[in-house]
Amino acid sequence: MSDTVLLTRRPHPAPTAPHARAALLEDPGFGKVFTDHMVTIRWVEGQGWHDAQVRAREPFQLDPASAVLHYAQEIFEGLKAYRTRGNDVVLFRPHENARRFNASADRMAMPQLPEALFVGAIEALVRADADWIPTGEGSLYLRPFMIATEAFLGVRPAAEYTFCVIACPVGAYFKGGAKPVTVWVSDHYTRAAPGGTGAAKCGGNYAASLVAQAEAIRNGCDQVVFLDAAEHRYVEELGGMNVFFVFDDGTMVTPPLNGTILPGITRDSILTLARAEGLEVQERLYGFDEWQADAATGRLREAFACGTAAVLAAIGEIRHAGGAFKINGGGEGPVTTRLRDQLTGIQRATAPDPHGWSHKIDMEG
Repeated sequence: MSDTVLLTRRPHPAPTAPHARAALLEDPGFGKVFTDHMVTIRWVEGQGWHDAQVRAREPFQLDPASAVLHYAQEIFEGLKAYRTRGNDVVLFRPHENARRFNASADRMAMPQLPEALFVGAIEALVRADADWIPTGEGSLYLRPFMIATEAFLGVRPAAEYTFCVIACPVGAYFKGGAKPVTVWVSDHYTRAAPGGTGAAKCGGNYAASLVAQAEAIRNGCDQVVFLDAAEHRYVEELGGMNVFFVFDDGTMVTPPLNGTILPGITRDSILTLARAEGLEVQERLYGFDEWQADAATGRLREAFACGTAAVLAAIGEIRHAGGAFKINGGGEGPVTTRLRDQLTGIQRATAPDPHGWSHKIDMEG
């Protein structure tokens, strides 16, 4: 865990019975079934991080004046634990999640959590709830988060915080295999603006996106696509995923990290894999007008979205206020398939890991 923070283990006094757990694991869905334990660590100004525990998962007791409820000082991460064919348990690039968590903390005026403490807390929870890791295509989704808990109605950074990790078993994101998604391009709402919190993984970004996501659903779409706030022209990202475009000359384009886009760990992994196999990848602005024109001429062969939950999802159809268009007939392209297979192979230890991304957990602790 850490040289200075001692983790106390308090096993659940009445964990879920094996037969009940097995029934829940048959079809856990995503984010609906939770494991028996959680990890909590407290931070108090002048004292730092302390009181680290693996304990029974239970509701928090929060004062009604807790700063998180009024000023939204809150950040989170998402990653998965996988059980390999050799019965090892591995994480995928957890130190990158730790670094992004601290970048989010900086932006939200919250205390940084040492990387070793972040990763150690996740490992401790996985060890405590290893029986909840699904087999096959399933995984254990881990949600580390931090909230401001000081009871104080003043507009300033809080002086007390709680870090917590919870976990839920999840099945395959797409039933019956990956399928191309249909997306809605918002012509009214924006996700983030320069100087804002777009690059931070904070709840407010997602809350602000929900009205646009609801608009997408009303239009028969799976996800919303946001354009830039300044000109409302350039593609930025989906409601919760980064986006890539693949062209007929073999090049790939993805919007640049300019402070309004979340620096996805899946995004970064795809950039590395694509460049390793010789693809030319450009991080540059790409306009919605270009997207329409390139799809019409056939120059654009594929588009896909990426993130922790779905890994890679092909974009088949794009709908907007002025109409709709498809990419390459609406199907999934070979580059999308190949990159997803490479990435999931590394995550599940069924393929070589030349970049050292797989993080094996010592289950003995």
